Amino acid sequence: MSTTSTTQTGAAPPVDTPYSKASYRYFVLGVLTLVYALNFVDRQLLVILQDQIKEELLLSDFALGILSGFAFALFYVICGIPIARWADKGVRRNIIALALTVWSGMTAISGLSQNYWHLLLARMGVGVGEAGGSPPAHSMISDIFPAKERATALSVYSVGIYIGMLTGFALGGYIAQTFGWRMAFFVVGLPGILVALFLRFTVAEPIRGWSEKRETESGDDPTFLTVLTFLWSRKTFRHLVIAGSLQATVIYAIGNWLPSFYQRHHEIGLAELGVWLALTAGFGGGAGSFFGGWFADKMGQRDRRWYVWGSAFMVLAITPVLLIMLNTGDMRLSLMLMGAFHFLSASYLGPALAVSHGLVGLRMRALTSAVFFFFINLIGLGCGPAIVGFLSDSFTAAGSESALPTAMLIVGCAASIWAFAHYMFASRHIRQDIADSPATAPKVEAT
Repeated sequence: MSTTSTTQTGAAPPVDTPYSKASYRYFVLGVLTLVYALNFVDRQLLVILQDQIKEELLLSDFALGILSGFAFALFYVICGIPIARWADKGVRRNIIALALTVWSGMTAISGLSQNYWHLLLARMGVGVGEAGGSPPAHSMISDIFPAKERATALSVYSVGIYIGMLTGFALGGYIAQTFGWRMAFFVVGLPGILVALFLRFTVAEPIRGWSEKRETESGDDPTFLTVLTFLWSRKTFRHLVIAGSLQATVIYAIGNWLPSFYQRHHEIGLAELGVWLALTAGFGGGAGSFFGGWFADKMGQRDRRWYVWGSAFMVLAITPVLLIMLNTGDMRLSLMLMGAFHFLSASYLGPALAVSHGLVGLRMRALTSAVFFFFINLIGLGCGPAIVGFLSDSFTAAGSESALPTAMLIVGCAASIWAFAHYMFASRHIRQDIADSPATAPKVEAT
């Protein structure tokens, strides 16, 4: 079967690099995780601020859904593909530093918005910057950690999501209640520029294929169409993309509306709510992200299907959690179940990325991440919050007193069950697709 035009030798690349030391590998992983945390501080800050913004700018729930989801996601996914192609050829460290500077600056500019359209444009700018963050970082991590440790390493990186959410919710809630939503954007956005400089001057660009003790040849440069065709030919990747997109729909359809849900249906102040959101999302989500990757690497050594089976069972468990969390009148119980929701929903990303990178060649990894993120962000982030907002507005117009939680429950439960099915479909093909990967074959040539 023709797979890709790449040609790879089995020769080991030079080993005299900073990455020969485990301490340096984990230092770089820590720096990249910090960058990812800033990514989500800036991305999720709007969520804790949205009811203040709604009141000042006189917005509907649907408009808020577009602002927190679709406006960001559209430009994120449009820019993600070309930036990933650049990362598969260029210096990934520099790309990440530049991207961090852009999205941090645009977050600060959000605080200057005088109307809905100003804020919409600023969020589009954040999306453009953040498109250059994760695909290059995923590619670097896969080059410095071997396959048997990769899901864990990528899951540690994904913990940055929940560190960012913890910081954004806690800090954003306090600043907004004390100084207003505009100041929150200034305080959160500007430090990212300093981190970008630190990354640029302390992190070395890794050799591609270092973790596999392989190297790419000068002609190893698959075209964009070649990569897409190859990915489409892998049934595992197709089902993972669908499952991941549906799980992202659950994450954003529920997560982006949780602050509004608690403020509208429970008596809780914004600062207190920010602490609860920070603790449950930060610790619950962070633990779930790490556990998902660790469990996949541990069980996957026995049977590779555990790389998707674990995600399947945990996404299915989200449904009963949502049924209680969104319907109980006990606010404390609901808030504690929010931690369980974040734990379960966060577990999929590390294993999904590890499997995806295990399917492809060495110069296809950043683009593979970008394609995966294209779908999970366009569908999950772009559509999830907007659909909930649309349904909430519709139920409110019909006279429902529980319009928002009903909309969240419908979208969250349906997407969870649907995602479970596609994880199980992916498990049927994963062993054969990984066995056929050009990253593990002695040589792959065009036929």
